[in-house]
Amino acid sequence: MQNPGTATPERFPAQDRFAEGAQFIAGRLTKGTSGRTHAVVDPATGEEVYTYELAGSDDVDAAVAAAREAFPGWAATTPGERSDALHRFAAVLAERAEDFARAESLQCGKPLMLTREFDVPGTIDNTAFFAGAARHLQGQSAGEYSGDHTSYVRREPIGVVGSIAPWNYPLQMAAWKILPAIAAGNTIVLKPAELTPLTSLLFAQAATDAGIPDGVINIVTGTGREAGERLVGHPDVAMTSFTGSTAVGRRVAEIATATVKRLHLELGGKAPFVVFDDADLEAAVNGAVAGALINTGQDCTAATRAYVQRPLYEAFVERTAALMETVRLGDPFAAGTDLGPLISHVQRDRVAGFVDRARAYARVVTGGEVPKGDLENGAYYRPTLVADAAQDSEIVQSEIFGPVLVVLPFDGDDDGIRLANDTPYGLAASAWSRDVYRANRATREIKAGCVWINDHIPIISEMPHGGYKASGFGKDMSAYSFEEYTQIKHVMFDNTAVARKDWHRTVFGDR
Repeated sequence: MQNPGTATPERFPAQDRFAEGAQFIAGRLTKGTSGRTHAVVDPATGEEVYTYELAGSDDVDAAVAAAREAFPGWAATTPGERSDALHRFAAVLAERAEDFARAESLQCGKPLMLTREFDVPGTIDNTAFFAGAARHLQGQSAGEYSGDHTSYVRREPIGVVGSIAPWNYPLQMAAWKILPAIAAGNTIVLKPAELTPLTSLLFAQAATDAGIPDGVINIVTGTGREAGERLVGHPDVAMTSFTGSTAVGRRVAEIATATVKRLHLELGGKAPFVVFDDADLEAAVNGAVAGALINTGQDCTAATRAYVQRPLYEAFVERTAALMETVRLGDPFAAGTDLGPLISHVQRDRVAGFVDRARAYARVVTGGEVPKGDLENGAYYRPTLVADAAQDSEIVQSEIFGPVLVVLPFDGDDDGIRLANDTPYGLAASAWSRDVYRANRATREIKAGCVWINDHIPIISEMPHGGYKASGFGKDMSAYSFEEYTQIKHVMFDNTAVARKDWHRTVFGDR
């Protein structure tokens, strides 16, 4: 069922592709069987653009069965055959790039400039990377490690992978989960967030059109409590991959542990942005604004805690606030828009709550309000800078997931690194300095899965993404993620020409 709302052909050219439903099982779209519907809402206007039937447990079971049936055939394909299929897949994605960019902007509220230049090209690049990586999955060289026996290690696919993706980067998160899994010979069932299923469904359709067999990629769109928990706990799912909050990640781990599944978790973040007193101040200010406001701050790696050495502190606060005030909020499809809305009014109100509570103990330098006028029907919130909060305060320690940057001063280098590490999270961080030794120390001592120097936020397909501490474990992208979707087997055989007839003496002694 569809509600046209703001989904004009210009904003949503691919809308006809969803007429049959929002579940993609065994190569075709179907309607969910839960008996409940859900609306995709344009967060820039608050209007419904697509209404669909949610998946129930039966849909999850059907998707897992389709993936299980497809697994033996897909696992038996050669690396070269999987590579060829992924190269065709990348070509189809490139042909449909504009459809993907507009659908992602519509459901997430991202500026079209961002989806055109970052989300979609990054997804195509990931697909091309794993097309190449598929041909380079290796075990270890054979060798004689015990007398007349030869040993080697095989890397094999795990089976059916059950993955759950978040709403902040629905296209890229679908790609990060699907591509390494299928490149290694697995099949997959992905549950996207019910707020943002459109580009995951387009992704699966493009894979089928590229010749990837039915059942290799399946999409179920339902709630976490019903579809998500059934997928994680399903006895035929051999591995679970989840991206989302640390709190939900704990629940996923609890369910997955009951069936002893392989587990991959990319969880929350509270990235520190450490500015030493020899840093290029202008570069650091620009980096802080870009790093804090990327995707309206709805990014686990976004710069959220800026620690600035005291000689630069007041100038940093003043210049960062001034630059934030030039950021243009607006329609994601309009030229010149820098920042779109948050994903929903619920999320906007959650972010506003953090800032409103912080007024009692910190200084809101700029922002901290919902814009009025043409934007008030959307889930917009002004870029916000908060200064002088205590290190143990809520706004410093908790993940806000919105366009809010908190700035605190520090004195010596030891103090800056200590404060950077002083949260439960460890997904990403950055350090700003012209001194190579200072920067190198920061990369060693800041406990995070990625530490940028004099930059914040860029990622590349060849390098891993994943966290330390409460930010989870396991890597996305890169050859490291590829290996996580495999299991290793030790193979050992006897090289002697004649079977050993006295083997029992070795084990039991003379009888």
